Amino acid sequence: MVERENADLLWMDQVDINDKSLVGGKNASLGEMYQNLTSRGIKIPFGFIVTSNSYKSFINFNNLEEVISMELKNIDYNDTISLKRVGIKIRTEIQNGDFPESINHEICKFYKELSEKYYDVEGNPQTYTDVAVRSSGTAEDMPDASFAGQQETYLNVRGKQNVLESIRNCFASLYTDRAISYRKSMGYMTDINISVCVQKMVRSDLGSSGVAFSLDPESGFKDVILINSSWGLGEMVVGGCIQPDEIVVFKKTLNEGYFPIIDKKLGLKMQKMIYGINLDQKTKIVSVDFSKQSIFSINKIQILKLSKWVIEIENYYTNILSKWTPLDIEWAIDGLSGELYIVQARPETIHSRRNLNTIKEYKLIKSPTIKPILTGIAVGNNIGKGKIKIIYTMDSRDGSNGLENFKKGDILVTDMTDPDWEPIMKMSSGIITNKGGRVCHASIVARELNIPAIVGTENGTQILKNDQEITLSCGEGETGYIYEGNIPSEIIEINIDELPQVKTKVMLNVGSPENAFASSFLPNSGVGLAREEFIINNFVGIHPMALLKHNSLNDPELTTEILSRIKGFKNEINFYVNKLSYGIARIATAFYPKPVIVRFSDFKSNEYSNLLGGKYFEPHEENPMIGWRGASRYYSPKFKEAFLLECKAIKEVREIMGLKNVIVMIPFCRTVGECKKVLEVMKEGGLERGIEGLQVYLMCEVPSNVILAKDFCKLVDGFSIGSNDLTQLTLGIDRDSELIAHIYDERNEAVKSLIKNVIEVCHENNTKIGICGQGPSDFPDFAKFLIENGIDSVSVTPDSLPKTLFVVKDAENNKISE
Repeated sequence: MVERENADLLWMDQVDINDKSLVGGKNASLGEMYQNLTSRGIKIPFGFIVTSNSYKSFINFNNLEEVISMELKNIDYNDTISLKRVGIKIRTEIQNGDFPESINHEICKFYKELSEKYYDVEGNPQTYTDVAVRSSGTAEDMPDASFAGQQETYLNVRGKQNVLESIRNCFASLYTDRAISYRKSMGYMTDINISVCVQKMVRSDLGSSGVAFSLDPESGFKDVILINSSWGLGEMVVGGCIQPDEIVVFKKTLNEGYFPIIDKKLGLKMQKMIYGINLDQKTKIVSVDFSKQSIFSINKIQILKLSKWVIEIENYYTNILSKWTPLDIEWAIDGLSGELYIVQARPETIHSRRNLNTIKEYKLIKSPTIKPILTGIAVGNNIGKGKIKIIYTMDSRDGSNGLENFKKGDILVTDMTDPDWEPIMKMSSGIITNKGGRVCHASIVARELNIPAIVGTENGTQILKNDQEITLSCGEGETGYIYEGNIPSEIIEINIDELPQVKTKVMLNVGSPENAFASSFLPNSGVGLAREEFIINNFVGIHPMALLKHNSLNDPELTTEILSRIKGFKNEINFYVNKLSYGIARIATAFYPKPVIVRFSDFKSNEYSNLLGGKYFEPHEENPMIGWRGASRYYSPKFKEAFLLECKAIKEVREIMGLKNVIVMIPFCRTVGECKKVLEVMKEGGLERGIEGLQVYLMCEVPSNVILAKDFCKLVDGFSIGSNDLTQLTLGIDRDSELIAHIYDERNEAVKSLIKNVIEVCHENNTKIGICGQGPSDFPDFAKFLIENGIDSVSVTPDSLPKTLFVVKDAENNKISE
């Protein structure tokens, strides 16, 4: 019997994580999971592994070792033509090689035995089952390099000769242009071998498939799972051929029995890959039925099952490796049986190595009038600048593809990339693609190379022009923006270890849900202010009453536009509630279990009018700042129906997703009676103070809130001082008027007197009180005043946090010394 370490072929259940040198990282992982996780209910398609011993024997049998070595020495790595010439030469030699007879016989024998484990429609053992033939390099998935997509995978392979040919092609893919270039850049040029897994195919051509990350791949936030999904075989997702559906799930409350799908975005799934019609045509790409384009390719039950498996796999690897091990997992759903399978898992190698004590923020220095010329999905968080070079293909040898004009520092613009593009991607200062999502090839390589990329622009190759100078910004959240010209920018680097420890709770004002995961790495005591109006404006964009009443407005254009925007949702109410709840949930998830204070919508009538359909439901007010806003809307017959949707969204976040750290806050509440009315409407909407641990806060921004603070304290759990409006209303100033701007100052003694008074009353009534605004950060003397008077917390924007911590520390020290 051949010793295991000398075996040419092994069954999947004969290998484990310690066999990377023998079977490669991916195959070792598959064997480890098959042996230890299938007993826990996780399904993994069975198969066999052609070990690196077989590859070595193949190379020796065909006398290729010296040929390969000599060819590699002749490469000019700065010349893509030289790289291509050598790659073609080596691959051709390997593809023309023969297997040693013993290995040829073993592969056919193993394939026959694997086929006989499965049955045809008549119940007979299959002669030739359909398999996936997957490469697994012995240097891949190393701690400092992932080698993502460097070697080939062949799907729906049937028949002995096709299996042999696919294995030989996998061997050859060790020397694709991109694989050679990548190994050179990562310093892995010697002792490189390859293994191949022959694995039973899952009929996801009739179902769906995709990728799941056990962390957020942009920020590195570890408590969520990112799922990308599309119809058909998974190569369309991995290859970036389509923009997939995107789902985000929160790990912590999922483990507590909740259903925390905290975000869902419908992709553009116009094509899918399915089985070919004969042995020669292994796969083909077809159009997706229009009816399926507008629905998600993975349902809620499947999402939750997959998420639980992802958590279990991550926990398993974290335990056996004694360190946190986030994973990149490929999955598939069999369209015949409906069963979910894990087909591959590999370590995520970017954020797992990141130094979390240092945070870099990239910011553009631009005026509000500068608008983007194109948007897409942001990859990374930095900024790229350069001249556009549009390249459609890497295949042209006559120079017509534009490669000869591409210079280091140019911006690559193309339809989509695959691993063949890696050599030119390394030269670029930014990447823009028409197609793709967060886990496509372009996204993965851009993260590895720390190059900003914007994928899924849909029409970047049409909008942008060759040699056009642009700035590509990925530092503004999940949406990437492309601006005309060279926009100045700056890098802000924060060393968390150098920030002072303070006794006062310092919280964050988080405007954009897209930035919440990244902001969570800053030292904080939670979120002091999350504004619903930002979410409504940026993620909904439609007036809530227009959503509810558009059919009665006799405006066909409005109805058509609304129906186009709610595609993928059951109806208008489902759209509004889900969009709002997803935005709130992202923020609540990022800071869980710390408190997150969510302020109900506080649009003024002129701001609501700007939303789609808003003109039908908003009055004209001479001074909207002190008009129909905040609490006065919530019980009004003209708006109550919309406010109840806000309550429904909060209820969804707290009770379905399990994010009980969400606290709600009532803005601009003028009277005690008005506060009682709002609480009654909230109760009608399923939100009652004290039930399910719900806390209710009040924005303290109207002088009456201070004057009647004792009465308000009986109705709420906390106050948050809104110093901007409180200053405006105390001094009788329109804060938007430049004519009297010199009078506006929250340090005015009248304003400070009110603040001091309300802090005292709140403490006497065991009611929490904080302040949300830039005052403590901008004015050290104001911070000192607040600390001296015992403010419970201050809340500032993330970019102001470092400065605020130093100011608060000084104020605390001065208080002690006095």
